[in-house]
Amino acid sequence: MSQVLRLGWASLAVSAVALALKYAAYVATGSVALYSDAIECIINVVAALGGLLALSVSARPADANHPYGHYKAEYLSAVVEGALVLLTAFAIGRQAWFGLQHPHVPTAPAQGIALNAAASALNWVWALVLSRVGRRRRSPALAAAGRHVMSDVWTSAAVLAGFTLVPLTGWLWLDPLLAALIAINILRVGYEMVRSSIGGLMDEVTDPHAVEDIRRVIAENAEGAIEAHDVRTRCVGSMTFVEFHLVVPAQMAVQTAHEICDRIETALRRDLGDALINIHVEPEQKAKREGAVVLP
Repeated sequence: MSQVLRLGWASLAVSAVALALKYAAYVATGSVALYSDAIECIINVVAALGGLLALSVSARPADANHPYGHYKAEYLSAVVEGALVLLTAFAIGRQAWFGLQHPHVPTAPAQGIALNAAASALNWVWALVLSRVGRRRRSPALAAAGRHVMSDVWTSAAVLAGFTLVPLTGWLWLDPLLAALIAINILRVGYEMVRSSIGGLMDEVTDPHAVEDIRRVIAENAEGAIEAHDVRTRCVGSMTFVEFHLVVPAQMAVQTAHEICDRIETALRRDLGDALINIHVEPEQKAKREGAVVLP
């Protein structure tokens, strides 16, 4: 089993434990805010299941029906998770509205705070793990899960801080107000997750700095060629796709041009990691100059 899939299974286990702790906190207190926090945790469990499925699919090798691999399955998972987050926000907002209409005194606040804090600490550690591995492996599913769980952590921290004030001040309206603020924060996170994932599905342009790095690598490793133009790149999960036209002297032997291409591909993969590179070799009369990577 790959490291990514192991993380997927671990995410499911962590989400289940955190859900149990947060639901116990709600049962102990009857707090609308802690109830809202537990609802969000249910979405974490569902999202972990979806992410695990997406990671399993994206890990499959390319086949006749999917010659470029299954990497976009991770983006689909992230879109679904973002949509679930948005639905969660509306569910919590509805509960907060009812709580504002009929506020009540939470019971056993100390027990609820302790249980919720334990779940938050567990989620904080796991969010750091997911975010770090997601960035290193350029996994949209893991990165989205990391952002989602970290959002849950900050939400829980705000809930705990505010919930502590309820028995101290007697402000019963503070409990449902916290739930409403949770809903607003979750709406923001859900929008960002859906926006980022749709960008990946639509092959949104790679970070301009990454494009400049690719052009630099080409320039440093294309000795013997004249220029490279129409450099295009996109990322799909952990795979980077790069394509460009390489202009060489008209009389250059095919073997020599092929060696230059091999040298460039090796350098790009060393810099990018997993990459699918397509180089179209052209004679010098096809040179564009404007906007091209001019080679020494």
